[in-house]
Amino acid sequence: MSTPYPFTAVVGQTDLRLALLLNAVSPAVGGVLVRGEKGTAKSTAVRALSALLPQVEVVPGCRFSCAPAAPDPDCPDGPHGAGPGGARPARMVELPVGASEDRLVGALDIERALAEGVKAFEPGLLADAHRGILYVDEVNLLHDHLIDLLLDAAAMGASYVEREGVSVRHAARFLLVGTMNPEEGELRPQLLDRFGLTVEVAASREPAQRVEVVRRRLAYEDDPAGFAARWSGDESEVRARVVAARALLPRVRLGDTALLQIAATCAGFEVDGMRADIVMARTATALAAWAGRTVVLKEDVRQAALLALPHRRRRNPFDAPGLDEDKLDEILDRFPGEEPEDDPEPDPEPDPGPGPGPEGPEGGPDDGGPDGGGVPPQGSGPQDAQPPAEPAEAPAHSPEAPRQPSAQEPGGPEQAAVGAGEPFRTRMLSVPGLGEGAAGRRSRARTAHGRTTGAQRPRGQLTKLHLAATVHAAAPYQKARGRAGRGLVIRKDDLRQATREGREGNLVLFVVDASGSMAARQRMSAVKGAVLSLLLDAYQRRDKVGLVTFRGAAAELALPPTSSVDAAAARLEKLPTGGRTPLGPGLLKAHEVLRIERLRDPSRRPLLVVVTDGRATSAGAVGGDPRELTARSARLLASEGVASVVVDCESGPVRLGLAGALAADLGGPAVTLDGLRADSLAGLVKDVRTAVTTPASHTNRRAA
Repeated sequence: MSTPYPFTAVVGQTDLRLALLLNAVSPAVGGVLVRGEKGTAKSTAVRALSALLPQVEVVPGCRFSCAPAAPDPDCPDGPHGAGPGGARPARMVELPVGASEDRLVGALDIERALAEGVKAFEPGLLADAHRGILYVDEVNLLHDHLIDLLLDAAAMGASYVEREGVSVRHAARFLLVGTMNPEEGELRPQLLDRFGLTVEVAASREPAQRVEVVRRRLAYEDDPAGFAARWSGDESEVRARVVAARALLPRVRLGDTALLQIAATCAGFEVDGMRADIVMARTATALAAWAGRTVVLKEDVRQAALLALPHRRRRNPFDAPGLDEDKLDEILDRFPGEEPEDDPEPDPEPDPGPGPGPEGPEGGPDDGGPDGGGVPPQGSGPQDAQPPAEPAEAPAHSPEAPRQPSAQEPGGPEQAAVGAGEPFRTRMLSVPGLGEGAAGRRSRARTAHGRTTGAQRPRGQLTKLHLAATVHAAAPYQKARGRAGRGLVIRKDDLRQATREGREGNLVLFVVDASGSMAARQRMSAVKGAVLSLLLDAYQRRDKVGLVTFRGAAAELALPPTSSVDAAAARLEKLPTGGRTPLGPGLLKAHEVLRIERLRDPSRRPLLVVVTDGRATSAGAVGGDPRELTARSARLLASEGVASVVVDCESGPVRLGLAGALAADLGGPAVTLDGLRADSLAGLVKDVRTAVTTPASHTNRRAA
């Protein structure tokens, strides 16, 4: 087994280390969600935490880690009699993003269950993580059905496996820790709320701290065992402090004043439900125990709010998580803080780790990390290490910063971006036919979950048994197989896999006209509001989204296909307008994006949403007649079975109907800009199946 990177050697990341240690002191806090850019020591810090946890007393030979003092009465390996227990290190179990349901919850031997009536159960990762840590890297990419299982286990403290009337239950209480990069998509609100605390991490911009990160990481890779030995003293110190804080925790007093501060804070920030109040109370208590106090102070409540509330204040996926600290201080100042009676003067801020370490400019864990860094302490770096101040940007319309036309905007100068209109609720969009893409909530598809529609021979491991079809396949051969008892004689060839129909997620690719003809502020604001509404719908239905924009003389892939709809919303908000209208190149760019995505993910079907007034005034680098290029590009997309809808942004008393002609070439419906805020928009998009006759039949043939 490889030597893990020491927890105390992680550079910076004060909030991350503190949140993890608080959960080590009090697992009832409910886990940690770590959000941040790649390469910031998220995974390194989490994997190092298990070495600081106290050992776990278990029943010898129990695969489900039952405690000797209070074994689980429903344990599949039980019942357990009285006897001495054994000790083992606390486990940290990693859940891969692509794990199967059987790997997570465990698997029943269906063949033995049918033939012998025996509950032959192989435990899964939830059983391994009981009384330990369940770590999910890239938790925002986890499949929905696995998230549902995690939610159930976290809520009930137990895992249930039920297959065709055979059921197994075992305890599954674990510390849930997840890491994620927000650029790759957000979490469902239900799972987000299950994490007790959240931490935002970022790499340090301080050169001295970044140097220490690299120095320590290289030293670890050259000699992992030797590097860990140099930090063993600090590791032992933190481990002893965790044990002492756990012992002190039951004696920590959460007074009425602290409870009022917690309740007022949660009410003031309008968080939903009562889980935030409970998590804040547990976190504040753990902070006091970590500091060696038996009284919860206002500083503990403040720190608990900063860790427990940011991710619970989001009202939609485009809201950035965070907390207004001035408002927090204002709420807490309404209540007089409680003074400790016999405890020494508390530190103004909780200490996330031990003091000086064996190496580095400061030597302690506040100075760097293996893959990233945090905010440097005051005075820790040289004066000349600070980056030079950038000159202040001149206002957009000041004489010092005149707006100049771009070389790609022969039709006129670029105009500043306008804000999006108010988003609205849309009906479900869907793609015709029956797909086989990733599980989601949009179009019909063959999936692992949903209503049973038939049976087939299993391809690989059996996951969903079709009992009736299995019995039907085995019944004619019972006499030839010498059946004598009550059970059926089942062979592997008799097993049948249930085929199910559910919903899949799609790739929704927006192609947005940002030319001068779209530059009217009121119209562009409404267009952005409509696209924002469809982005919200894509977030709820677990789609990937992409954004192509065109103006001037070229089209641009503003956002490659991603699961992060908030990234798409940010690009849309900053989208400037101006120049001529290269509609044909925009459609060709969409065709190129879809072609590449089809190679990367052939099972995910696309839905193309073109937002334009239909005018084509430039052919860009392709050359030729702009309108003919547009028609050819649209027919190319239609011939490949791409389901499309055109949002007609033409306004004024005289309408040319160009967007309608484009929709006809694409083989999809068109909707006017005036109908964007009505339910008719999504209704027309939903009815793509009736308008795209040729692509629909093409898709059905491919799915079959």
